[in-house]
Amino acid sequence: MSAESMPEPIPQTGAQEPGRGGRGRRRKPRSTGRKALLATAWTAAGVLVLGGAGAGYLYFKLNGNLHSVDINQVLGKDRPTKIDNGSENILVLGSDTRAGTNKKLGGGTDDGSARSDTAMIVHVYEGHKKASVVSIPRDTLVDRPACTDTKGTTHPAANSVMFNEAYSTGGAACAVKSVEALTGIRMDHYLEVDFAGFQKLIDDLGGVPVTTTRAIADPQSHLDLKAGTHTLDGQQALGLVRTRHGVGDGSDLGRIQLQQAFVKALLGQVKNVGVFSDPKKLYDLADTATKAVTTDSDLGSVNSLIDFADGLKGIDARHMTMVTVPVRYDPANPNRVLLEKSKARLVWDALKNDRPIPASAKGTATGEAGGVVSG
Repeated sequence: MSAESMPEPIPQTGAQEPGRGGRGRRRKPRSTGRKALLATAWTAAGVLVLGGAGAGYLYFKLNGNLHSVDINQVLGKDRPTKIDNGSENILVLGSDTRAGTNKKLGGGTDDGSARSDTAMIVHVYEGHKKASVVSIPRDTLVDRPACTDTKGTTHPAANSVMFNEAYSTGGAACAVKSVEALTGIRMDHYLEVDFAGFQKLIDDLGGVPVTTTRAIADPQSHLDLKAGTHTLDGQQALGLVRTRHGVGDGSDLGRIQLQQAFVKALLGQVKNVGVFSDPKKLYDLADTATKAVTTDSDLGSVNSLIDFADGLKGIDARHMTMVTVPVRYDPANPNRVLLEKSKARLVWDALKNDRPIPASAKGTATGEAGGVVSG
C-alpha cells in the first residue's frame, strides 16, 4: 500500500513558519518560483474549527479535498522518542511546486519539482494555551541524513547542503527526517500548504490588515506598498511573504521576519472575521483550507483535523513567541547561513522540556526587517 494516500470518505455527522555581519548586504536574486510560502497551514487548521460550528453536512465533500502522507510508515522506528508531557510539535512547511496554478503565480519553469522555502516548527505547550514558533531558514547549511521517500526510494546522506534540499530530494518524509535529526525532537504532526491555496485563503478571509513602517517595493514579488495601514488581498499577501529584496538586508532571514509578523496578523483576522453569520464564507474558507493543506496521516480526515485545530483555538498572537533558529552568515558564502550550534541547542532543549525559549538564544544574523510589519 502506498504511504501517500487520499483519506477515505467518512460518514456524515451532525452540525457542530562565526561569521561576518550582514548589514547592508544583498543576496543574489532567486527565481520567483523559489519563494517562501508560509505558515498558512496553522490558520487553515484554525479555519476548520469554524467549519465544525455548523458545517457537519459538508464533511463528506471536505474530507475528499484532503491529501495525507503516512510519515510514520515511511520513517518507522528510527526516530526520536515521543515526549509525553502534554506538548505537541508540528512541522509546518510551505511548498512551491512548479505545476498547475502555482506555475502562474510563481513564474519559473515547470520542471515537475517541488520545493519548500518555508519551514516552521510549532511547539504547543502543555495546556494548549501558548505556543512557540521556530523558523528554519531555507539557506541554512546542514548535514542531511539518509532518508526514504513515500515511493520507497532511498536517498543517501548529504553533507553541507541547504536545509530545503531535504524536501526537494525526498518530499515530506525526508523533510521530517531532517528536522528530527537536526533537533533531536520528534515531530508529532506535519502540515504543508502551497502558495495557490495561501492566496485564495487570504481572499476568502476578505484580506488581512497590516501596518508597514516603511515602503516595501519588490518587482520580483510584485509588491509595492507605501508606509501605512493596508488590507492586503491574496496577491499582495503572497508578495509580502515572498519578498526578499524589498526590505532588510536582502536575505531569507529578513523574509522570515516579515512572514512571522504576517502570521500574527493572519491569526487575528481569522478570529475577527464574521464567518459564523455568513454560511457561504464559512464554506468557502473550509473548502479552501482543506484543498490547500497536506497533512500527516493522523490528521488525514476532517474529523481528525478539526479535533486537532480545536485544541489550538485558545492560542492567539499574544501567546505566541516567534523566533528564528540562531544562525550566522557563512564566511565562505554570504548567500548561506550556518547554525550557531550552542545557541540552537538552547532552543531545542527548551522545546524538548516544554519550557520558554530563552532570550539568549539569538543568532548574529538577523535579516534586519524586524518591526517593518505589524498586525
